[in-house]
Amino acid sequence: MSDETNTVKLHRVLAAPVERVYKAFTDKQALEYWLPPYGFTGAIHEIDIREGGGYRMSFINFGTGSSHSFTVEYVELVPNERIHHTDRFDDASLPGEMQVTIDFKTVFCGTEIHIVQAGIPSVIPVESCYLGWQESLEQLARLVGPDIPDQGESD
Repeated sequence: MSDETNTVKLHRVLAAPVERVYKAFTDKQALEYWLPPYGFTGAIHEIDIREGGGYRMSFINFGTGSSHSFTVEYVELVPNERIHHTDRFDDASLPGEMQVTIDFKTVFCGTEIHIVQAGIPSVIPVESCYLGWQESLEQLARLVGPDIPDQGESD
């Protein structure tokens, strides 16, 4: 099986400034909110936003309470332009290291993002990864899209 068959590639345009979209990929509470796919909640156990740092996170099945966790290590962080990290599942039955690259670009109507996740363990159907990412990106769009002023601010 080629590596390409264990790779997902996604492209989205979000109606939000690149700074807000990038922040959603590097903020603990934001990641806990938008990254888990539908039916899951997220818990980040520790986080260190710097190259060489990373985070450990669990996705918890809301219906059953079961969870799976993974560790992210940041390889490259270029604010508002690129994030490259590795992911490893804590479960030994899901071996290997995935490579995830997220590229951000300011466009006329907001932010264009390209995501490539390579090295997905062969026991995980690639279409399930696509579905999970699509759900996560829908939640991301709902988080970063609104431009809500703080109370007391005026034009």
